[in-house]
Amino acid sequence: MNDIRKAFFADLAASVDPVTFARSLGIDPDSWQRDLLLSADPRIILNCARQSGKSTITAVLALHHALNNFASLVLILSPSQRQSSELFKKVMGFYVDLGRPIVSETETALTLQLTNKSRIVSLPGKEKTVRGYSGVSLLIIDEAAQVDDDLYYSVRPMLAVSQGRLILLSTPFGRRGFFFKEWSESKAWKKIKITAWECPRIAPEFLEEERLAFGEWWFRQEFECEFSENLNSVFTYDEIMGAFDDDVKPLFDKNGGLNL
Repeated sequence: MNDIRKAFFADLAASVDPVTFARSLGIDPDSWQRDLLLSADPRIILNCARQSGKSTITAVLALHHALNNFASLVLILSPSQRQSSELFKKVMGFYVDLGRPIVSETETALTLQLTNKSRIVSLPGKEKTVRGYSGVSLLIIDEAAQVDDDLYYSVRPMLAVSQGRLILLSTPFGRRGFFFKEWSESKAWKKIKITAWECPRIAPEFLEEERLAFGEWWFRQEFECEFSENLNSVFTYDEIMGAFDDDVKPLFDKNGGLNL
């Protein structure tokens, strides 16, 4: 097989198979990353430790989607401008490494628009910056545990008509907010949890050093993906939820009178 035919079939394989696509970028995905790349689930939560590879593999997925889906809109949201630009830089780095396989029409610090009419747009998590976008085919919310609930509920309708996919990725940030609620209560999601102990690129010796340096509470949250109680909380989440009882009769009836 000559070099031209080899290149053609390699490109074809990468367009069909996102795992092959990742490997063409020099990334040999971990088993959970392969699972993510091959998943067709419309709702995915990545509850993953720091430096586990969640941002990298999500950037691969975003670029693969834009290159292989005509006129698609990939929207990346993060709590701040700096955080949103970091994930977008990974996307752009992969795009450049591939030799810009589809020519771009626009390249800015936060937008990549391709000649196949697909766009990847990265925005900070502020409601006024994201209103007006519609027809999103892939919505990615990075550091989701630190994104405001109001923003999350305002962007969900963007997927209503397009039937687009939604990926949340984060380490935990307490037992509160939509990220914790979706992870702990909803059955509508594919859920992937990867602790630092499961990442082959993080040495156990480093983890033990971090545990000693920062303490158990911080370590369990950042590296073991546990939704820990806020140290300043007067009541725990379970205590608050336990205070609600559907069997207790309301004090007033629907007419405003006392329930006796």
